[in-house]
Amino acid sequence: MTALRAEAGDSAPSAAGRQALSPFSGGLLINIDNGGTLTDFCVIDGANVYRTKSVTTPYDLSKCLFDGLKKTSRTLYGHEDLLRLLLSTDHVRYSTTQGTNALVERKGQRLGLVLAGLAADNLQRDSQQRGVFADLVGKRVAILDLSLDNTALEIATTQAINRLASAGANRIVIGVGGAQRDSGEARLKNMLLRKFPPHLLGAIPLLYSHDVVQDDDDSRRIWTALFNAFLHPAMERFLYSSEHRLREYKTKNPLLIFRNDGDSARVSRTAAVKTYSSGPRGGAEGLKALAAHYGFERLLGMDIGGTTTDICLVENGQVRTDRHGRIEGVATSLPLCDVVSAGVGGSSIISVIEGKIKVGPESVGGAPGPACFGLGGKEATITDAFLVMGLLDPATYFGGELKIDVERSRSAILENIAKPLGLTPEKAAEAMEAAWAATVARSLKAYTDITSDTTLAAFGGAGPFIACKVAEATGVSQIVIPGLAAVFSAFGIGFSDVAHEYEAGLATADDVALKAALEQLTERAKRGIFAEGFDLADCLIDKHLQVGEARIELLDDRLPPNLSKDARVTLVLKATKPIAHAQLRGKYGGERKPALVQAGRRTLSGGNWGDLPLYRVEEQVEAVQAEGPCVVEEAFFTCRIEKAWRFEINEARDILVSRT
Repeated sequence: MTALRAEAGDSAPSAAGRQALSPFSGGLLINIDNGGTLTDFCVIDGANVYRTKSVTTPYDLSKCLFDGLKKTSRTLYGHEDLLRLLLSTDHVRYSTTQGTNALVERKGQRLGLVLAGLAADNLQRDSQQRGVFADLVGKRVAILDLSLDNTALEIATTQAINRLASAGANRIVIGVGGAQRDSGEARLKNMLLRKFPPHLLGAIPLLYSHDVVQDDDDSRRIWTALFNAFLHPAMERFLYSSEHRLREYKTKNPLLIFRNDGDSARVSRTAAVKTYSSGPRGGAEGLKALAAHYGFERLLGMDIGGTTTDICLVENGQVRTDRHGRIEGVATSLPLCDVVSAGVGGSSIISVIEGKIKVGPESVGGAPGPACFGLGGKEATITDAFLVMGLLDPATYFGGELKIDVERSRSAILENIAKPLGLTPEKAAEAMEAAWAATVARSLKAYTDITSDTTLAAFGGAGPFIACKVAEATGVSQIVIPGLAAVFSAFGIGFSDVAHEYEAGLATADDVALKAALEQLTERAKRGIFAEGFDLADCLIDKHLQVGEARIELLDDRLPPNLSKDARVTLVLKATKPIAHAQLRGKYGGERKPALVQAGRRTLSGGNWGDLPLYRVEEQVEAVQAEGPCVVEEAFFTCRIEKAWRFEINEARDILVSRT
């Protein structure tokens, strides 16, 4: 895959870094993954890959975006030249967790809801739905009777909108259920366009559920529209601001937003709800490419950041996906990557409760961060434990850019863990490690069965730390650590294409209705792809039928002969315009030279570790191997290889770790 030889702050990449990827023709590809604490940048330049990070600035997300781009230009050219960087770039793909965070923190619009054909109780069938409904909508609900004549309905609708606005709603969703779901919303839309024309200053935005998504399940469709309405304004302001600033540099192509379906589109063609959980999907797309390249049949992703461990699965070349993905535990009309976020990460608070060590789910985040950061944090974290144990070196942590203090870590562990358990700080750090590894392992086993062909993919800043120990606890005997582990979700974004998917329900289950639906969707796809700047003739077209939960491939544009005439059939058409991807290289197996040992060794306390060989990934100029126990490290991650395990670093700098 890749190894970044030009670290953040280096003046130029070393020659060895130019071996990472197979070359492709064209300009630069920039992939950006905006997280809550850090924003990751991955730039592909032919056979070279560069990466860096910037601190996320939630008060103005365009600031951290351009801070990182400027930092990237310094890495590429030895000095800051943002104009040259952007003029040399073919595509900028961007992913953000801000939508996810906004929903978690409930920082969004005060929604109003107008319903007809169903009651609000239909959207609150369980405690999860009731809780989210109370937070997003509350009492701001109006019910309309579509049996009224036009005059009476127009009066009732106008009164409903005014009442919801007076109750504090600054964005209103209109949803009609039952047989009149499409015609009813169209009828209300015609009335409301006359009464509340959107061109007037101060006009309250009105959103119709069928404009967001097509789904016969009224609850899923309206919930999807509610989530989209909640996220839309904040996402719109930031993304359009960023795109406007990019245009000032005469970028070749518009900013592309990476979506939670694994594809990308320009800002104006992306629904806000499609940005939800797009970051973890980037990691899943990277794993999919990794599995295909190396032939991993079952790749279990373990992406450990500061607050959570995001778990996903790629099996038989496919990302495990829920057709009706859940947002905040509520089923929606969108297919979403089946990602589980466990509350354990590098900044998770570790404490002692009733004599037992508890890990997370609370986190100190990036600020104040672990105690060793020296930013006021007093709680103990696994980062503090690894520093006290000697696994982390203050001189090399985070590429040497972030100074950490071992005495602050020791003090936090002494007060929060060692004293309550009657241990020394070093023994307490060992106990913290065991509890942390067990918590991660339980989360992995709860997500899926661990089979003999399961390979664990460890990435994220904290993923590789003690991946061997986690693997032993789950029964996994093989681990892959991507060369770009610390920015792997950003790298994975670069495997997306520009694509749009369209759906239409068939009026009747026959070929006449199918032909009409095909013509309708083809025309919609032609317009949608044209808006992206491409021709439909240059796109890959996928067509299939959805009958209930079953997907049926469409052959010769005809319905299958055994399909019931009473079946409710939905036609799905997807148009994909391929754009440039990174090309993976490297292989495992074959003859390998012994890995080059760093001049210094790493002294670890506890576990009878003592002095261990230290292998720097950047110093390995060719394919190498070595056996544990040892420490493998690069600028943004550290990994302890356990006894009875060996590692192999291939020419692409991807690391395969296996039991001896």
